[in-house]
Amino acid sequence: MFGSNFGWLITTTLTVATLGSNIKSVTAQSFNNTYTFSANYNTTVTIDPNFRPDLGIVRATITGKSVEPVPYGLDYFLSNTYGQLQPIENPSINKYIFNSDASVFGLEGQPIFSDRYYGGANELFGRASDSAEINFATGTIKGGGTINIFGGTGLFQNATGTITFTEEDELGTPGVPAVGLAKLSFTLQTPKQVPEPSATISLLVMGVTGVGLQMLSNRRKSTCGKNSPVE
Repeated sequence: MFGSNFGWLITTTLTVATLGSNIKSVTAQSFNNTYTFSANYNTTVTIDPNFRPDLGIVRATITGKSVEPVPYGLDYFLSNTYGQLQPIENPSINKYIFNSDASVFGLEGQPIFSDRYYGGANELFGRASDSAEINFATGTIKGGGTINIFGGTGLFQNATGTITFTEEDELGTPGVPAVGLAKLSFTLQTPKQVPEPSATISLLVMGVTGVGLQMLSNRRKSTCGKNSPVE
């Protein structure tokens, strides 16, 4: 009887230990919350052609206000970026490649810019890589590209993912910002961890150990009672 109880205790303890090990291995795996949605923004574009004309590099600032409320309160955006003029094939068209990092164009010592999407407690931060074509004949700016997300606040803390977009603006008179419309598609992920069960496993082990000790104690008392001399 003693042997079977003791064996049961060892088997149960090993089972609990194995269970704890398996659960810990699961909690180490990351599961993602995913967010997918689209939004349109009215835009204002300011381009500074005097930033580094010797290198054909301009500075651009784009602001956006949503046409309709955007999911999670992302009703506004602010984008700062650098652009480099590409070889001109048609005198009426200027093509630019844009990037948040000026070193991409060989210009060192400049701050790395970022995009911000905001409007409440939830915000997104990203860096843009895109291109645009300024057509002086039609008086338009057409472009598109990708914003790589590297963080945020609120629901989007530690967010990753991408925003793809297309944009078309109307050129204003020199010195006046261009206005237009940007169409954005958001594909985002945030990490979600399974709660650590360490406290539950500890309580389970303590409970099993307590039951086992109580059984051993009862067994000893029983054995001692049987061996006591009869008066």
